[in-house]
Amino acid sequence: MSIFTKIIKGEIPSYKIAENDRFYAFLDINPNTKGHTLVVPKKEVNKLFDLDEETYNELMRFSRKIAIAMEKVIPCERIGMAVIGLEVPHVHIHLIPLQAMEDIQFIKKVKLQPDEFETIAKAISENL
Repeated sequence: MSIFTKIIKGEIPSYKIAENDRFYAFLDINPNTKGHTLVVPKKEVNKLFDLDEETYNELMRFSRKIAIAMEKVIPCERIGMAVIGLEVPHVHIHLIPLQAMEDIQFIKKVKLQPDEFETIAKAISENL
């Protein structure tokens, strides 16, 4: 069972942004930038392109909805999207508020306090 499945099941706490019966979005606790969000399917699948076409398309639609809400509350040039998949064997999309190309390189991280995470998650969620 992946760490994301444990988060989805509530075994590990998260700063949830949104969920439906098939997908879950939450703030990355080791973010590249303020508002960095992960979107995962609830069904544990290792690789993005192993998802069936319907699930893949629904994941993109769900991610788009989250990204649009993020842009309303996080000051940024745009929301970037990255799918790497090496660190956790469970499909996940990184939605990252960007000011510069460096923001998506997973080199520099920002530190946030729990109340900052809560405020960000609530603001994005309220703009869905």
